[in-house]
Amino acid sequence: MSVQGKFKKQLSLTDLTFIGLGAIFGSGWLFAASHVSAIAGPAGILSWLLGGFAVLLLGIVYCELGAALPRAGGVVRYPFYSHGPLLGYLMGLITLIAFSSLVAIEVVASRQYAAAWFPGLTKSGSSDPTLLGWLMQLALLCLFFWLNYRSVKTFAKANNLISVFKFVVPLLVIVVLFTFFTPANFTSAGFAPFGLSGVEMAVSAGGVIFAYLGLTPIISVASEVHNPQRTIPLALILSVLLSTAIYVLLQVAFLGGIPSQMLSGGWADMGKALALPYRDIALALGVVWLAWLVVADAVISPSGCGNIYMNATPRVVYGWAQTGTFFKLFTRIDAESGIPRPALWLTFGLSVFWTLPFPSWEALINVVSAALMLSYAVAPVSVAALRRSAPALPRPFRVRGLSLMGPLSFIIAALIVYWSGWATVSWLLSLQIVLFVIYLMCGRWVPTAHISLRQQVRCSAWLIGFYAVTILLSWLGSFGGLGVIGHPLDTLVVAACALAIYYWGAATGVPAHQLQLDTDEDEATEVAPAEHSPLHAQLR
Repeated sequence: MSVQGKFKKQLSLTDLTFIGLGAIFGSGWLFAASHVSAIAGPAGILSWLLGGFAVLLLGIVYCELGAALPRAGGVVRYPFYSHGPLLGYLMGLITLIAFSSLVAIEVVASRQYAAAWFPGLTKSGSSDPTLLGWLMQLALLCLFFWLNYRSVKTFAKANNLISVFKFVVPLLVIVVLFTFFTPANFTSAGFAPFGLSGVEMAVSAGGVIFAYLGLTPIISVASEVHNPQRTIPLALILSVLLSTAIYVLLQVAFLGGIPSQMLSGGWADMGKALALPYRDIALALGVVWLAWLVVADAVISPSGCGNIYMNATPRVVYGWAQTGTFFKLFTRIDAESGIPRPALWLTFGLSVFWTLPFPSWEALINVVSAALMLSYAVAPVSVAALRRSAPALPRPFRVRGLSLMGPLSFIIAALIVYWSGWATVSWLLSLQIVLFVIYLMCGRWVPTAHISLRQQVRCSAWLIGFYAVTILLSWLGSFGGLGVIGHPLDTLVVAACALAIYYWGAATGVPAHQLQLDTDEDEATEVAPAEHSPLHAQLR
């Protein structure tokens, strides 16, 4: 049995920025372009800008939390700090499912693209893996596990090396496709053939928001970062700005580079006509070397992203266990490597499990995007609640204009969840409500002496209200629902309800005398300045 240890602060700004960019540039850029154009046409460019704006807002909000409270698995601990154990439990479970399934999604994407070279990896006429294809996925998961088992620096060096190749290929794709650029493509079949609803739906169902969701791995390794108060905000903002610029250029290059004859039937079938977008378009244009390079990158990029989530998920498990609503076993850290190895083993097991009955990449991005966006949506409410309950907490990065940015970021996150459609919203949010009921039934056995179960319910009722209202509006709305509330009225109603729920959540955080912003016993010895404050000493 390994000796209990501490996290080791070994990550620099470069490491952290590459973690963010590496998590963002996974399978999303490889698959999303054709799906976005099929749903929104050329107006899908607006979907990328909208998605980038949404994630930038949420990233700036996360900057305040990450700088003030740099904690391992922060994405599930901030709700615990601001609203108590029940909210931490709900966010912990949905984040664990989303993160661990993301590892599997990325290895599946690698296998699907690799099948262009080795057809034996995928069953004929479907996207399901053969036995050989599944063994390839397992081999990649084992490699990720080994890289993360050694030390966080080993993982970071491997990620930095992979990231260089990951960004060279998209830039080459942009340059080459612009040499075939046909401006008429943007109007010949209509710029926005499916209207504003197509632009909105592409954000969720087209894979846009899925492609952007790389911020939480930065937060998850916060305990292992040099000078987190400066490094975390810079890495978050740099990751979003750089990725937005590249994604928009990629979509523009894709739209302009499509051979004009392929648009005779419109945009609706583009997702099937160019199922592997950049490889297929390169072959259609006769640029065989680029198609070869895209396939090579398509195996490497998702692999790099999967490796990042293999690193981030154990920190989420560790953070969840630290809140007291998950098994304490997973708070153990290996003394030599500084890795939470029991949590890493759980991550590996779940990742393998998600590959067993796994459907295609397209079938899961909507669900995972909505699940991750739910965890993102809680951040602005946590910031606002902590501003009320812990005003003296040192905030090295303080969000200016929170009265505007907080509600706006929550509204956008709520809309993205709503745009996922009734088929996703109905079961995903209903599952969260069922988990809420289970917690109420078992709450007496949860070690949360600092706050009663009744108080936890009061502090978390806003989230359950958000779930219930979103389910109802999705059922009545125009995104897979009955259509009783038409578009764009449904979007306005969701925004109005989200605004009210934001203020409800901000006003019902844990009272100041019950706050627990304690540091971990296992944190690195280089503690954050926030932990030296009089407020922190009092709260401990």
